[in-house]
Amino acid sequence: RGGTKKVPGTVPSGKPPKVNHTEPYHAVEKHLMPLKEESQALNDVKEEKYLDEKHYDFMTEEKSFSCSQTKKVSTRKRTRKTGTRSNFTCQQCGKSFAGKANLEVHMRIHTGEKPFTCQQCGKRFTEKGNLKIHMRIHTGESSFACQQCGKSFNQKGTLKSHMRIHTGENPFACQQCGKSFNQKGILKSHMRIHTGERPYACPQCAKSFKHKATLIAHMRIHTGDKPFVCGQCGKSFRCKVNLDCHMRVHLKKNRFICHQCGMSFPDSNNLKNHVLTHTGEKPFMCHHCGKSFPHKGSLKIHMRIHNEESPFSCQQCGKFFTVQGNLKVHMRLHTGERPYMCLQCKMSFRYKRDLKHHLQTHSGNKS
Repeated sequence: RGGTKKVPGTVPSGKPPKVNHTEPYHAVEKHLMPLKEESQALNDVKEEKYLDEKHYDFMTEEKSFSCSQTKKVSTRKRTRKTGTRSNFTCQQCGKSFAGKANLEVHMRIHTGEKPFTCQQCGKRFTEKGNLKIHMRIHTGESSFACQQCGKSFNQKGTLKSHMRIHTGENPFACQQCGKSFNQKGILKSHMRIHTGERPYACPQCAKSFKHKATLIAHMRIHTGDKPFVCGQCGKSFRCKVNLDCHMRVHLKKNRFICHQCGMSFPDSNNLKNHVLTHTGEKPFMCHHCGKSFPHKGSLKIHMRIHNEESPFSCQQCGKFFTVQGNLKVHMRLHTGERPYMCLQCKMSFRYKRDLKHHLQTHSGNKS
C-alpha cells in the first residue's frame, strides 16, 4: 500500500521465492526469468538516470567530474584551433590568415580579381559583402543617420567615423611624430611619409606614389583626360585644385598684384613665380649639369632628360616625349593641323617658328 510495486515472482516481503534444487533445470529457469527481467529493468533505469545526470551536469556544470572532463575537451579543442591558426600565408605580402578561404579573398587584392558585379551600374567588388553594402546606394537605404547634422550613411562604421568630426576625437595617433587622426586609414596613409612606402605604381612610366588618388591624377597625364571643366569658359583641367584656382579669374579674386607691371594673380605662388621674370633670378639648379631655372616645375621637367624619363607617348607612332607640350606639337604631324596663320597671305604653318620666319618675307628682312 506504500506504493511498492509488486513484481511477479516475489513474495510480499520483497524476498525471492525459495527454489527447489531438486527441480529440473528448466523449471528453475522458469522461476528465475521474472527476476532476470526485473534486474534488467532496474539496470536500464539506473543507466538512463546516469545519462540524464551526466547531461544535466554538462549543461549546468554542477558536477565536478563532468565539468572537468568538458573543460579538458574544450581546452584540447582550443589548443588544436590555436595550433592551426594563421597557417595560410600570402606569398606576396607575408600576411597570414586563419582560414584558406580568407587567404583566397585576400589574394584578390594582388590579382585585381573582382568577381561580384553590380547589375545596375557595373561596379565590381572583391567581396560579396561589399557589393551588398554598395547596393544600398541604388535602393536608397540609409539606416544610420547622424543626430547632429542629419547626414545619413548606409554603414554603422561610417557613421561612427563621421561622428568624430563633431566630437573632435582623433583616436589614431602616429607613434613617430605624435600626429593624430580620426580614421585608421588616414593614419595608415600618413605612415608612408615616415616609411617612404610608395605602393601605387604607374604602369606606363614606373613612377610610384604614396596615395591612390595621386596615381589616378597622374594617369591623366598619359591619357590626356581633363575631367574638371570650367562652367564659364569651358577650359578643362586634370585636377580639381587647378580648376578651383582658375575660378578665381572669373570671380575677380586676383588680389595678388605685381608692383612692377601691374599684373594680378589668384594666389601668392603665381605672383612669386611671375616676379622671377623681372628679377632674372633662377634659384632652382640642376645638380647634374648645373643649369638653373626660375621655377621648380621647370627643373622637374629638365630632370627627365637625366633620368631618361619620357612619360608622354604618341598613341599613333609610339614616340615618347619628356614634355606634354612637345607631344601636342608632334601630334600635328598626324592630324595635319596648322594653327599658325599669316594674316597677310593667309598661309598657315605647323610651327610658330615657321610663321615667324615667313613673316620676314613680307617685311623684306630675310636675315
